[in-house]
Amino acid sequence: MIEPVVGVLALQGDVREHVQALAECGLRSALIRRPEELAEVDALIIPGGESTTISRLLQSFELLEPLRERLRAGMPAYGSCAGMILLGNGLLDGRPGQQQLSAMDAVVRRNAFGRQVDSFEADLDFTGVDGAPVRAVFIRAPWVEEAGPDVEVLARVPDVPEAGVAAGRIVAVRQGTVLATAFHPELTGDRRVHQLFCETVRAACRRP
Repeated sequence: MIEPVVGVLALQGDVREHVQALAECGLRSALIRRPEELAEVDALIIPGGESTTISRLLQSFELLEPLRERLRAGMPAYGSCAGMILLGNGLLDGRPGQQQLSAMDAVVRRNAFGRQVDSFEADLDFTGVDGAPVRAVFIRAPWVEEAGPDVEVLARVPDVPEAGVAAGRIVAVRQGTVLATAFHPELTGDRRVHQLFCETVRAACRRP
């Protein structure tokens, strides 16, 4: 069987790192900037970056509605950090006119962990990922404020005093074939989160 092709939205953000992660997981990738390129891939990764900038660029490049249509039709997708914000269907602390893709029933709080200087790392127990906890890098990260009944919570910030207001917050979710994390697994060299997504993509492409 020919392996699926995963698009990486290449408008802004950690594009190269996601392409490398996909290669290490054994899947082909393609950079996506135009609707005709989106039509040729089996799945999509939305990288971390600046969610308001990506939202504006999706509109400028006429990708917003084609992407919404593909997601409604069941295309697998994974969003890290800004990608989580875009995949949700509700937004707190967003900017006027900021768009979302409504691919999962989740209200996301933008910049929930604070400014760039408040970036940090934590070890997370992650449902569906075997082995040691996942080392998570949070950079101006969001969190999921509310998750709908069809959304599976995969990881939370450890509920310990040093986590402060972030303790227990939802930072990884899945709904159907859509996965989102508030952190950046593409930056750590640990490919287990990408491997989880790639398994989802392979399974979706095997279905009739």
